[in-house]
Amino acid sequence: MPRTFCRVMGVVLLILGVLGFADPRLMGMHLSPVHNVIHLVSGGAALYFAAQGSRSSLRTFCLAFGAMFLSLAVLGLIAPDVASAMMGHDAHMNARALAPDSLIHVLLGGAFLVAGLRPARRIARA
Repeated sequence: MPRTFCRVMGVVLLILGVLGFADPRLMGMHLSPVHNVIHLVSGGAALYFAAQGSRSSLRTFCLAFGAMFLSLAVLGLIAPDVASAMMGHDAHMNARALAPDSLIHVLLGGAFLVAGLRPARRIARA
């Protein structure tokens, strides 16, 4: 599960990173150039671990990214100025303005955590 999830999310994050340069308000988010580069690097890292990572490193990667995305979502709610500065925005934003970004970060964080915590499938031997 973590390998497949990282493959899918790696491609999604790469696409989001590229599309964010063309449409900074994609899906109501606030995609700055720094934010887009972070998506590109994150997508590349996810694809790297999907291709080269051991089962253990994939699980660790998913757990770390899940925690990171959830932390960023919480930061967007309780300290939106800090979150907006981290994402490379010049103007400080309030929590309401960052709500679309925070919602997507909650969904991504939860999905990464589920992928990292899900028990490995056992292969039955005949």
